[in-house]
Amino acid sequence: MRELAVEGAWVHTPRLHRDDRGSFHEAYRATEFAEAVGHPLHLAQANVSVSRRGALRGIHYAEVPPGQAKYVTCLSGAVYDVAVDLRLGSPSFGTWEAVELSEHNRSSLYLAEGLGHAFLALTDDATVMYLCSEGYNPSREHGIHPFDPDLAIRWPDPSQAILSAKDAAGPTLAEATASGHLPRYRQ
Repeated sequence: MRELAVEGAWVHTPRLHRDDRGSFHEAYRATEFAEAVGHPLHLAQANVSVSRRGALRGIHYAEVPPGQAKYVTCLSGAVYDVAVDLRLGSPSFGTWEAVELSEHNRSSLYLAEGLGHAFLALTDDATVMYLCSEGYNPSREHGIHPFDPDLAIRWPDPSQAILSAKDAAGPTLAEATASGHLPRYRQ
């Protein structure tokens, strides 16, 4: 586990064991996870999305409390996965960091409650699994426009991005701040 520049975001790169049968790796181990991030991951829901190349999902976040921590793994294909600090008062508010998650590196991304999450599918049939600390609650789910110029996320080939109508209509970070829906930072 390696902490990213966005506080509360961690990337897990497993040790891959390969032989003539294929490969094996531990995608998640509770004791090592808790030791690295300082708390266990409560699992309430697991989601899987399959996206075509160019699909851009997010930036999504849930109101805190309770929030929704996520442990994200790309099972097939590859995605450019982004963590964004949306917590008002956080030292890294408005910053983002991206990692590639793929079937080749088998890395996973952990996002603490209050962080925004988005990804761009780099391949067809990019299959992403999210382990979530809380169940989906549509009344507490929000988004930020992924092309907000104030965030200036450097998406690979943004001209080819395919957004849902909901994500395309998402507010900017400034608009979301004014709406009062952004989470607050708690150390």
